[in-house]
Amino acid sequence: MMPLTEAVGALTAAFSRIAATRMAGLPMNNPALRVATVGFRPCHENHFVGVLITPWAINLMLLGDKAARDLYLAADCRQAWNFPSGDYDFMGGDEPECGAYQSCSLFSPVFEFPDQAEAETMANEVMNVLFLDAAVNAADRNEMARISGRSVLQVPTSRRGFLQGFIGGVKA
Repeated sequence: MMPLTEAVGALTAAFSRIAATRMAGLPMNNPALRVATVGFRPCHENHFVGVLITPWAINLMLLGDKAARDLYLAADCRQAWNFPSGDYDFMGGDEPECGAYQSCSLFSPVFEFPDQAEAETMANEVMNVLFLDAAVNAADRNEMARISGRSVLQVPTSRRGFLQGFIGGVKA
């Protein structure tokens, strides 16, 4: 299997190229953000998971060995991956530098992040929450609702909504 640093470096190179070419100058870009990878670590068999920050989106990413095609998905196909916090749907992509990868959108566009430091802090929180047990997460959601004086039904319940709600606090 490709070493973690090599896989993450290849992903960074691919999305740095994309930022400098086909995404350059588009109005959906947040000029305060740059391509960065956060919190990548091994998961499942022969894969790595972490967060990719770009000026246009922040995604949870699954990487594997560049030579392997096990992460390849046809256009408009999704694959669910299980983490301690729950199941997440990923879509596929493929770039010459890093090969096939899968991504799960967390934020797009990313105008709510005033700077790179805040985006990276959020990405680290996502990685912490991703590996929390789902039962613990349910208790945290209930406690967040209780503290804010709101109904548990007002707390986001989808996996993506949970990540956004847990990280950003309880939303109306």
